[in-house]
Amino acid sequence: MKVLIVVPAYNEAKNLPILIPNIHRYGWESLVINDGSTDNTAEVLEEIGCAHLNLINNVGLAGVTQIGFMYAHEHNYDAVIVTDGDGQHPPKFISSLVKGIEEGNDYVVGSRFITAKKPMTMRMIGSRLICFAIWLKTGVKVSDPTSGMRALGKNLLEDFAENMNFIAEPDALTYVLKKGYNFKEVQVDMLEREEGESYFHNPLKSISFMYQTLMSILFLR
Repeated sequence: MKVLIVVPAYNEAKNLPILIPNIHRYGWESLVINDGSTDNTAEVLEEIGCAHLNLINNVGLAGVTQIGFMYAHEHNYDAVIVTDGDGQHPPKFISSLVKGIEEGNDYVVGSRFITAKKPMTMRMIGSRLICFAIWLKTGVKVSDPTSGMRALGKNLLEDFAENMNFIAEPDALTYVLKKGYNFKEVQVDMLEREEGESYFHNPLKSISFMYQTLMSILFLR
């Protein structure tokens, strides 16, 4: 299979020099999309010498991933794996997602909670609410709807490249399930961010994300 690893990156200058060589060490081809970073991410990408796109403005995660999907579709890739630029998604698990696509699935999500128990933190309570909303809408139980580590097969890749209009991963997953695409979760482990600050570090942003995501799942999808 012709596989592309799409890496959205915003202010990840300290994490990319570790992540990208690690991806390449496993033999995967990558494309980093620098989402209008305000740090020296652009310079770091030049130093690494990897394939990348520098966006003039910050368009957000959904916009960045669609650009990656459009690129992959135009260049006739069989599958795309999305992995975050913060290094939380270990490249050693990419092969598990690719295997899921090779088995005939259209959408494969790397889940932290197939064999591991979901903790009772505020963030994971939010995850449970999203799982419940997806079940109400689709009748399908999922374990890790906010996981950013996911794989798209060729048919879904074309759909997302042309029609994608999602807030974040959970409503994209809801769309996949409602459309009847083949879906699978595979167990992965995720690391803590070593450098930089997560989007969800700000409580107001977390609340806004939850509200918009639940509204999209329940009333738009």
